Amino acid sequence: MKKVSIILGVLAITAFVSCKEKASERIDEGNVAVAAQRDEAAKSLPAIAFEEQEFDFGTIEQGTPQEHTFVFTNTGEAPLIITNASSSCGCTIPDYPKNVPIQPGEKGEMVVKFNGSGMNQVMKTVTLNTNTAKGQEMIRIKAFVQPKAGTSTAMGPVSGN
Repeated sequence: MKKVSIILGVLAITAFVSCKEKASERIDEGNVAVAAQRDEAAKSLPAIAFEEQEFDFGTIEQGTPQEHTFVFTNTGEAPLIITNASSSCGCTIPDYPKNVPIQPGEKGEMVVKFNGSGMNQVMKTVTLNTNTAKGQEMIRIKAFVQPKAGTSTAMGPVSGN
């Protein structure tokens, strides 16, 4: 066992000593410059700024379709791309510039359509998947939905006594 340890130790020392080339001499300066440019470009990200992140339709009658246009600006340093937008329910549909680069300083629009379903106070969210630092952004719509005229708001069985 002692012989094996001595032999392994001698082999390890020989391996370390026999490396004549220094690692720093093998660095390609061209690759260093490319990596520096890539790292600098990675710091330049888009940023999205909405003129408003929440819109209130106010009081609406149930079943009355509504829509609102959210305006946003790319306040970052790289093209902004929205890859997906999804709502918290099927009653709200976002219409947006999917996979269309929005250059820094440019404005874009997202139209959110709400079919007026639900009752009383409703709030819906739209989540955007973007190439911003956060990766996701959210906007909201809300409304107070009144039942249509002539519909009953009573819940449960009604006693005839």
